[in-house]
Amino acid sequence: MATTADDFPRKNALFSRHRALGSALDSDWNGMPIPQNYDSDPYEETTIVRSRAGLFDVSGLRMVNVSGPDVVKVLNHMLTSDVDTLKPGQSAISNIVDENGALIDDVLVYRDGPTEFRLSHGGGSLEDVIGGFFEGADATWAKDDDVHILSLQGPLALDALAPHTPFDLPKLKYFEHAPTELFGKKVSLARGGYSAERGYEVFCSAADAPFLWDAILEAGKPFGVVPASWSCLDIVRVEGALLFFPFDMPQGDTTPWEVGADWTIDMSKPDFHGKAALAEKKGKERVAQVGIEIDAHEAIEPGARIVKDGKDVGSVNSTTYSRHLMKSIGLAHVEPSLKGIGTAFDVVSSAGTFSAHVVRTPFYDPHRLRTHPLDERTS
Repeated sequence: MATTADDFPRKNALFSRHRALGSALDSDWNGMPIPQNYDSDPYEETTIVRSRAGLFDVSGLRMVNVSGPDVVKVLNHMLTSDVDTLKPGQSAISNIVDENGALIDDVLVYRDGPTEFRLSHGGGSLEDVIGGFFEGADATWAKDDDVHILSLQGPLALDALAPHTPFDLPKLKYFEHAPTELFGKKVSLARGGYSAERGYEVFCSAADAPFLWDAILEAGKPFGVVPASWSCLDIVRVEGALLFFPFDMPQGDTTPWEVGADWTIDMSKPDFHGKAALAEKKGKERVAQVGIEIDAHEAIEPGARIVKDGKDVGSVNSTTYSRHLMKSIGLAHVEPSLKGIGTAFDVVSSAGTFSAHVVRTPFYDPHRLRTHPLDERTS
């Protein structure tokens, strides 16, 4: 029997749109049904995202609104980065660690005003612990299950959207956002995404999501815009070496140091949850985050073992076969002494044993020029 919208605790206003595109909608993320696949080929969708633009529904992300006089103080105690460095209209990636310094969630922090923020997170434990941080503070937090997020990703995303908003979209820099209108509907537009391409995320109400989905695809027809599935999203994010919590932190007690997330940690803050543990574990990393090329003609399953000289030395965490790059690639953890580019080892998988070696990441666009053009970078 086919699934229905009522089979899921969170309602996706685009359920009928995804079903019409051929999605079985038999899987969910954070309680919301997601279009893992459409009738179209995810590799063809990837080609379009890389050359034109694809429209993803990433409403499965969880959004939390936080505000109040003490909100900066609370967030700075909860998160590893200093949120007060953000100006209204800016956003940044941060993390939450437990008392042992282990990652329990990654969080995208949007600052909307002096005391107003939004937190976007995926599969981690933010909502399990946030209440304790806000307890007794002059600040509040609330889940927002109404918001839907439509993500248009690709080099022609700007051309497709800019004529349909009064906002000066070309001036919006990466990790910036603004309240505005799109096709006459109130939205927040953010520059970002999970594709390693220039892209824009449209935050809207559930009631407006179907109209905006249709309007974006209609306006995008002259540019070759198509709907893109979550299978496509996984291909492009691995090509871009973008980590996915918790799949790229399989140990269960991975520290930010071990996944190369040092840049999300501000040890100069007076204090934050888990700071002492992070200080103690700095320089004692058990694994290093690397990208690997695998001499295989297919994707190798996540969890495959990495072996050198007969010894297990790591694990493959996220993988894809990139037709765009014509390579089998993976994001992996290896012993820190083996993280050097060119280091060779074997990958032992259900499909067999294959030679592999460490390569520079991102695999696609290694200088991240698509998302961070040189003319937008500060010296």
